[in-house]
Amino acid sequence: MYKKENSIVFHNGEFINANDVLINPYSQSLHYGNGIFEGIRSYKTVNGARIFKAQEHYERLCYGAKAMHIPINYSVEELVDITYRLLKKNNFEDAYIRPLVTTGADMSLLSSKESFLTIQCWEWGKYMGDKLLKVKTSQYQRPNPKSCIVDAKVTGHYTNSILATNEAKNAGYDEALLLDMNGYVAECSGANVFIEKNDILYTPPKGNIMPGITRQTVMDICKEEGIEVVEKYFTLDELKKADNAFFTGTAAEVVGLQSIDDYQFPKKWETTHGYNLMHLYKNEVLETRKTNAPI
Repeated sequence: MYKKENSIVFHNGEFINANDVLINPYSQSLHYGNGIFEGIRSYKTVNGARIFKAQEHYERLCYGAKAMHIPINYSVEELVDITYRLLKKNNFEDAYIRPLVTTGADMSLLSSKESFLTIQCWEWGKYMGDKLLKVKTSQYQRPNPKSCIVDAKVTGHYTNSILATNEAKNAGYDEALLLDMNGYVAECSGANVFIEKNDILYTPPKGNIMPGITRQTVMDICKEEGIEVVEKYFTLDELKKADNAFFTGTAAEVVGLQSIDDYQFPKKWETTHGYNLMHLYKNEVLETRKTNAPI
């Protein structure tokens, strides 16, 4: 589903067929997980293909590379330009985009001084689908921010997400919810979480989570629409007393929850802020949303 015979990627400074990409077997990324990636979406809008929040995503990619001491030899503006060119070469407007910075051959535990940029794209629907999700609380915790840089999309970090997802899927659930090292709700395996209680939205604050770009976009929409959002730590018990809940992420967009473990959210999804925000977010990325912000 990701690659076709004529799929073009940007790799090491040129556009080539995806089948021609070679991976160095001594890459530090392959051995130790020291690499950086992003997940970005492009949408077909009335104004043509639009990469949503392209600058913010590439700024985060560069931040992650710097945090992990990985050199990156492109500016944000160059990365955005390359990506639009890549979409055109693949004849895509609606697409998921995956930039990946990998490191060179280095078996030491110092960051490699060599890096390689690959940008791929493919057509991909909403990662978690459109149905309401049955979620399981995972036995695995979100990584401690004192053990790694949790707000960078480091490739090796996502073994944590794989473990949690496997656990949930094998138990018959759709997704996993991870707590932080203090027992507070953090996020799901690949998206941020919001809960609704008495018409107010709550979401975990920055610090122990990946501060998602979709999360921030939804919070911005809430401000414009007059929906109150509070950033605070909350427990699993508090989550299980919420009226409703939803996840946000670039791949997932906005998706509602049916249940967490044995707790069924009581408020009908179609009457929630999350349902409204799901549509408002879609209108935002398609450039069709009319805001309630004052002129």
